[in-house]
Amino acid sequence: MGKKQEYEERTERFILPILEKYQFELVDVEYIKEGGTWYLRAYIDKEGGITVDDCELVAREMNEILDKEDYVEGSYIFEVSSPGLLRPLKKEKDYIRNMGRQIEIRTYRPLNHEKEFYGILKAYDEDSVTIIREEGEELVFPKSDIALIRQAFDF
Repeated sequence: MGKKQEYEERTERFILPILEKYQFELVDVEYIKEGGTWYLRAYIDKEGGITVDDCELVAREMNEILDKEDYVEGSYIFEVSSPGLLRPLKKEKDYIRNMGRQIEIRTYRPLNHEKEFYGILKAYDEDSVTIIREEGEELVFPKSDIALIRQAFDF
C-alpha cells in the first residue's frame, strides 16, 4: 500500500467516529498535491447540506487527532469541505441517492461518436451503469469506460 492510500485510509478510520457523532456522512478522503502543496481533504455531507460551521467543527476535532497520531509525513494542509453539487458518484450510497435522477456520464472514448451522455439512472452494479435517455433509449456503460459520472444539473 502506498503512502497516499495509507494516509487516506487512516484519515477515514479516525474521522468516521467524529462524523457519526454529528450524523454526518463521509463522502470521500483525498491526499493530493496541488501547486507544490500537499492537501489532506475530507468531504462530508448531511441531509440538507453541510455548513461552514459543520466543517469547522469536524476539522477542529480531527486536527487534534492528526496532531496526536502524526501519521502524515512532511507538511500538508488539512481541509474539511462540502463535496459540492457536481461531485462524482463513487460509492454505492452515491448511486442509491441518485437512482431515478438525471445524471451525466463522460466516457474515455467516443461511443457512437459521443463522449457525453445524459439520462435517468436506472440501474447499476459492480461493473456497469444503466441510464434511460430522454427519447427512451436504454444505454449500459461498463464502469471501466466511464471517466466521470455525476448528477446532472441545469444552470
